[in-house]
Amino acid sequence: MPVDENIKRILEEIGDKTLVCVTKTIEPERINEAIRAGATIIGENRVQEYEDKSEKILPCETHLIGHLQTNKVKRAVEYFDVIQSVDSLKVINNIDTRAGDIDKVQRVFLQVNIGNEPQKHGFRLDRIKEVINEIRSLQNIRVEGLMCIPPFVPAEQTRPYFQKMKALFDEMKQENGGNIDIQELSMGMSNDYMVAIEEGATMVRVGSAIFGERKY
Repeated sequence: MPVDENIKRILEEIGDKTLVCVTKTIEPERINEAIRAGATIIGENRVQEYEDKSEKILPCETHLIGHLQTNKVKRAVEYFDVIQSVDSLKVINNIDTRAGDIDKVQRVFLQVNIGNEPQKHGFRLDRIKEVINEIRSLQNIRVEGLMCIPPFVPAEQTRPYFQKMKALFDEMKQENGGNIDIQELSMGMSNDYMVAIEEGATMVRVGSAIFGERKY
């Protein structure tokens, strides 16, 4: 199915939830086709890849959704409206410093390692409240959401992980104030985004269901 038809179908399926159109390995021409069809946010996994194609992409909101290395923080702050993949206090403090350098308040999400998987990045579930308290003193960070990537299991088996994220999200919304304003719960990808929405996602990150399987 063409990209524009896929975008329109997914937007209809998710209703009032927010779509992040994942554009890893996708060329600018096809990204622009998605934007013209109604995609308003694109999500890139790597800073360098977005930097290489940014000038050819139509205006839209940009989210970094892949792991952010410390040596890429400066460019990430320059290029992305939202950094969803904030996974350590070291990275948070680096973002705050780099954002301050250009007089920007960087919007971020905290990535939660909801499956406690050693190979994945993200904060443990039981550390989020402590992390929030450490962030409160920072001047150039605004925490607007939580994000997770559940274990790679069949879609129905992701429910318990999404349910834990929704419970955390509801709890953290009570911690709002100052530079903490948690309003978004980013979870669900091409294989499980409807399950994620059923369990409380406000934002889904969809790539292959829009563009087809990636060719590496």
